[in-house]
Amino acid sequence: MKRLIALALLSASGMVLGNDITLRSDCPPRFEKTESNTCRFRSLYDFYDSPGQHGGVRSRLPSLDAKYTPEQMDLGRYLFFDPILSGSGDMSCASCHQPAKGLADGLAQSQGQRQPGSGERVRLPRGAPTLWNAAYLQRFMADGRAASLEEQAELPLYSDLEMANSPERLEQSLNASPEYRRLFQEAFGEPPTAGNVATALAAFETTLMSFNSRYDRYAHGDTAALTDQEINGYNQFRGFVARCSQCHVPPLFTDSELAVVGSPGVSGRAPDLGAGELSDDPDLVGAFRVPTLRNISLTAPYFHAGQFSSLDDTVHFYNDTRGHSAPQDLKLRIHWHIHMTDGPQLSEQDEKDIVAFLKALEDESQTPDIPERVPSGLPVTIDMENINEQ
Repeated sequence: MKRLIALALLSASGMVLGNDITLRSDCPPRFEKTESNTCRFRSLYDFYDSPGQHGGVRSRLPSLDAKYTPEQMDLGRYLFFDPILSGSGDMSCASCHQPAKGLADGLAQSQGQRQPGSGERVRLPRGAPTLWNAAYLQRFMADGRAASLEEQAELPLYSDLEMANSPERLEQSLNASPEYRRLFQEAFGEPPTAGNVATALAAFETTLMSFNSRYDRYAHGDTAALTDQEINGYNQFRGFVARCSQCHVPPLFTDSELAVVGSPGVSGRAPDLGAGELSDDPDLVGAFRVPTLRNISLTAPYFHAGQFSSLDDTVHFYNDTRGHSAPQDLKLRIHWHIHMTDGPQLSEQDEKDIVAFLKALEDESQTPDIPERVPSGLPVTIDMENINEQ
């Protein structure tokens, strides 16, 4: 900790950092620069014409406003990996959204700030979701409590359990850094504020696109991109028995809706009410946002608190009797897509084929570059295990 404080002081005085960080003026790959110097994402899905939530192989992606400049996106990248954003100065956004772990953290329940006295990190009630294709979501956080990328970015920043900062302290830290004052002036035309921190993080998160998997090649006409097993898995995935694609709608493989699937509880913890904690609507008790399945093979464990360690177990859960694992003391109105008959409806081989298909959704070609250093001068923090040793 003393080392972190010393680095922060050196950074603020300009002794650690030179003014050699230059924000990128070009848009990220697969983005085009508009006349207003903002970046618009482009893909082959733009060439298709289909109604919303069509779910077919060649479905058009929802339109996204091009509202962030290249400089804002790149500043957000530096902020994302910089522990200056946390109150303690020893964890960053990338601590829970690690590029090497599918932009999640590989934990059933993520870790937050250190607890007073013991120094151990708080175990949060839920795991960190992936950020791949987050720009297309309509709801954010597992219970859907945030309505925009900017709002989502602020929730962990100012949570006492997570990054434990405050808008006032964040602005003070960033304005004490000559490097950050220069970079914010370049990206926003003004000194650092809590508001443009959230904007920069949202801008960076819009660059995290994943639409170049083998499935996408298949969707665009390369019939050899998937194996026979994966094609059968895809047919089962969208078939009437499994009905996976009713909620995990291609090409995003999510519909951003809240759904009650009867997920099991976590041993030793009270049942998680999900969106029901935020509403009196009985239909939302136990409801969680439908996650994207893009890069799902890289983000184990699964469900909101890591209840399943493998894709095989997760697929079998949906193929088993409706509500079989739900906490008995919760009155859940389980989504009608979960079949109501007893026992598995798909064969064991069908389950394996669905898992094989899900692995064909891998694409990390637009994984962000991890900065060698960040403007604060603090150590770039990514892996929580390494953080625990500092």
